[in-house]
Amino acid sequence: MSKVRFPAEWEKNCTILVAMPHENTDWQYIIDEVTECYINLIKAFTSKGLTAIVVSPDSNNTRSLLSGIDNSKIIYFDAETNDTWTRDYGPITVEKNGSLIIEDFKFNGWGLKFAACHDNLVTEKLCKARLVTAPRENRLGFVLEGGSLESDGKGTLLTTARCLESPNRNGDLTRTQIENKLTEWLGIERFLWLEHGALEGDDTDSHIDTLARIAPYDTIIYTGCQDKNDSHFDELTKMKLELENFVTEQGTRFNLVELPLPSPIYDEDGLRLPATYANYLVTPQAIFMPTYNQPLNDSTAKGILEAVFEKEVITVDCTPLIKQHGSLHCATMQIPIEALCL
Repeated sequence: MSKVRFPAEWEKNCTILVAMPHENTDWQYIIDEVTECYINLIKAFTSKGLTAIVVSPDSNNTRSLLSGIDNSKIIYFDAETNDTWTRDYGPITVEKNGSLIIEDFKFNGWGLKFAACHDNLVTEKLCKARLVTAPRENRLGFVLEGGSLESDGKGTLLTTARCLESPNRNGDLTRTQIENKLTEWLGIERFLWLEHGALEGDDTDSHIDTLARIAPYDTIIYTGCQDKNDSHFDELTKMKLELENFVTEQGTRFNLVELPLPSPIYDEDGLRLPATYANYLVTPQAIFMPTYNQPLNDSTAKGILEAVFEKEVITVDCTPLIKQHGSLHCATMQIPIEALCL
């Protein structure tokens, strides 16, 4: 019988997959602003010795944009994209009998909200080009996004019911059927389902990476809300109560660590955007955390992550990213080095 394991994000030395914004994406109206943000992200990764795989329809133009960065740490890959959220359409890497494989799930624009015809093919193209050399498992009959999954590397999956049970994803399946498939494909043995925690402006139907993240030593870092007048107070309080009732494999409570909720950020129409500090990326080298030009909240969140992980936290201003309802973790996907041809 195959032994399958879904590694925790922090385990393996990795490259970082990003996709550059371009004129044919929803970024067109702020293309210069968001391009600068992506350049800063890539600078942050390469500054810690990480290699970035940069997807774009025109690598010549991308090379020009990134000319100020050490190109020995950048791999350019030409592919059409609808959008830039590689967390949700990039390769999901698992171990099968001790070797890495790529699970290529279907991406349908977060439940048919947006076009995804190009994004849905990026993982297959990376594999066919032999940049990603780990064997690819075709799971394009099942909708699943990387931002909806949090693994401890030991068989536990933290996720949300709103997302995985969304009618426009795998609406023909029951929760038990979804669990059975993720047990087979990802090696999940324990499911922690959150029923609460929706953020205003969230297109993803409550991706877990905006709400609660698993950390080492049976710790869960979560987005909290202390302001009773905030529209998120009730949902996030109910989510906290759910987290308090979850138990580890050993039957003990998780160590819960609360992150502050950023002060409200609104779009040009006055609608609130789903800013959260939980949308950070963990690598063996450092933590990469989004900030939102809120010095007190930004520094508080940074200090919390430094204390939990005992690791350097590098911040990147992701105010432009939140204008399209995502942030740093959404814009990245880690791919273990051993799964690649470098």
